[in-house]
Amino acid sequence: MTDALAGPDGALRCPWALSTEDYVAYHDEEWGRPVHGDDALYERLCLEAFQSGLSWITILRRREGFRAAFAGFEIAKVATFTDADQERLLADPGIIRNRAKIAATVANARVLTDWAPGELDELIWSFAPDPAGRPAPKRLADVRAVTDESTALSKALKKRGIRFVGPTTAHALMQACGLVDDHLADCVARGH
Repeated sequence: MTDALAGPDGALRCPWALSTEDYVAYHDEEWGRPVHGDDALYERLCLEAFQSGLSWITILRRREGFRAAFAGFEIAKVATFTDADQERLLADPGIIRNRAKIAATVANARVLTDWAPGELDELIWSFAPDPAGRPAPKRLADVRAVTDESTALSKALKKRGIRFVGPTTAHALMQACGLVDDHLADCVARGH
């Protein structure tokens, strides 16, 4: 038995992917595919933090607004943001205007400027579990929101000064960036 559902093209997908066209494209082309590079992973980390307490579709539909507001999520550029920049962001309707999350995004960039190139990528990917030890989920109930690896990743990032990255956010990052493949066993996107 599976929870995968047929999409408009007849292919089986994770059920969450079928609620909007935006989700279908994100599910099929991005979610669960490996992401590397410090700036790219910083972007995903920031977006997952902004998503906390909200629906992912809210973030997905504002992603271009976030990219424009946060200088393409280039760590070196965001690290230079001033208090005035943060006030500007609080007035930007193209993003989620949450003072704590904006401040964390800037503070995290400042922390990351002290890391060696590739260090964020290396740290995050060091927590990727062995895929052989993770059976493909057949049902949505088989997909966990927190794992031992996401808890350890969260602790490692926090220890290094990164904010707004609890175990659930860390696991969402791991799913989105391909550290784990949580597409259902019968999903057309599994293994891509």
